[in-house]
Amino acid sequence: MPYTTLMVHLELGRSNAGLLNVASDLAERLHAGVIGIAACQPAPIGYGEEYVLSGDLVQAARDELDRELKVAEAEFRGGLKGKVESVEWRSTITFGALSDYVAKEARSADLILTRLSTPDLLDHTRTVNTGGLVMQAGRPVLVAPEAIDTLKLDQILVAWKDTREARRAVVDALPLLQKAAQVMVAEIAAEADQAAAQTHVEQVAAWLQRHGVAAAAMASLAIGDDASRLSQLALEHDADLIVAGAYGHTRLQEWAFGGVTRDLLARKDRCVLLSH
Repeated sequence: MPYTTLMVHLELGRSNAGLLNVASDLAERLHAGVIGIAACQPAPIGYGEEYVLSGDLVQAARDELDRELKVAEAEFRGGLKGKVESVEWRSTITFGALSDYVAKEARSADLILTRLSTPDLLDHTRTVNTGGLVMQAGRPVLVAPEAIDTLKLDQILVAWKDTREARRAVVDALPLLQKAAQVMVAEIAAEADQAAAQTHVEQVAAWLQRHGVAAAAMASLAIGDDASRLSQLALEHDADLIVAGAYGHTRLQEWAFGGVTRDLLARKDRCVLLSH
C-alpha cells in the first residue's frame, strides 16, 4: 500500500526546518499529502499558600501556548508552500501525554515523521516521548536526527530479526524500500546460527524483490553487542536509512527498550524507521 498521507510532528520552541525539508521531499517523491501536528501541555501549577496565581497570569500562560502553536503552524505551512499540494494542520493544548495525542491522530496517516526528542528535565510540556510514540502509534515512525535535512534513500539497511516486529517493519517501510537504489537485509547472528540467518534474509530479500525492491541479503557474525555491530553495518553500507522493528515493554508507566531499539532511538547520524 503506498503512502498517501504523511504526518510530521513539530516541536514547539525550536526550529523544525530540517524535518520539514525531509517531509516535503518525501511527499513530493511519493505524491503524498502532509498533516502537520503539534501539541503542548499547560505548565503545572502548584498548590498551597506560596502558589497564588491570578486569572490574568493563567490566561497569559494560555495565550503564550496559543502563540507558540501558531508559530509552529506558520513554520509548517511556510516550509511546505509550493512543494506539497495537500496540507493540513492539527494542534492541541492537552493535560495528557503529548505522545498519546499524536499517536491517536495518526489514524489519518501512513507514516509519522518526527525528530528525536530532547527532553528538558525542567519542562516536559512541549516534548513528545519518541519511544512512547513508536510503541503506541500503530504506524511506522521515521525519526530524523536534528542534523539531517534530507533523505536520499540511495542505500537502506533492514535490521532483520525473525520476529513479528521486524516483519511488520519491512511491510510498513515498503513504499520507501521501493524507492531505494539498494536495500541490504542483514541479520546479526552467532556463528552457530549463520546458516539459518542467511536463509532468513535471503527469503526476505526474495519477497522484497517480488515487490520491485532492489534487495540483497547478508548474515553478519555477532561481534560484541548487536547495537554496535548494526552501527558498523550501517557505516559500511553507507545507509541513508535503517529500518527495524521496535522492541520494548512498559515498566512503571514508562517504556523500557532493548539495547538495539534504545540505540536506534538515540542515533544522530542517520534516519531510522521503526515499527511496532
